[in-house]
Amino acid sequence: MPIKESSDEPNPPVAVPARDLAPPKRRRTIGDYLALAIATCGVGYFPIAPGTMGSLVGVGIYFLLAEGTLRLWFGLGGSAFKWDLWASSFLLLWSLPFFTIVVSLVGIWAASRAERLMGRKDPSQVVVDEVAGQLVTFLFVPAMYLHPLGILIGFILFRAFDIIKPYPIRRIESLNGGLGIVGDDVVAGLYAGAVLALLALLARLPFS
Repeated sequence: MPIKESSDEPNPPVAVPARDLAPPKRRRTIGDYLALAIATCGVGYFPIAPGTMGSLVGVGIYFLLAEGTLRLWFGLGGSAFKWDLWASSFLLLWSLPFFTIVVSLVGIWAASRAERLMGRKDPSQVVVDEVAGQLVTFLFVPAMYLHPLGILIGFILFRAFDIIKPYPIRRIESLNGGLGIVGDDVVAGLYAGAVLALLALLARLPFS
């Protein structure tokens, strides 16, 4: 029976029926390659800690979204005053959840297909789940309150919860296909985001 893999967290091995992960006996299609590209996010084959690399991709996407919304607001005539920072942060509060949902849903499809193509349960090369989970972490704090130190703390918190896997993450992880692969990281992101929001509230992190 195949053994469940992991990106870089020390999870206990989980045996799954071989019939559930039987690799296809056909030539790979464009859709297959697209699914693999999305599932691995360009860093899944990194030899060291691919899951951590996936989380860094999530951080990079967050930076791009934050910078993009700020530039969009300036392009519409906004300025750097406090009210305008609120407005640009408001734009990010709408765009980030939308992008996170898209990444999660597409990631579920891509991870399910990649799992079948690779013939392994939750292959270590699949890191789109870490990307989605890291984005979820930053949903809790408005951009204007998220200092670079807060982004670093959010990254560390997500990696910690993704490794420790408090209840019910392991149960969600046991779900079949991409739903289990992505779902557990989304919940880890919820844990990390809640702690990050609490820390931001208590410490009153300065404006970015």
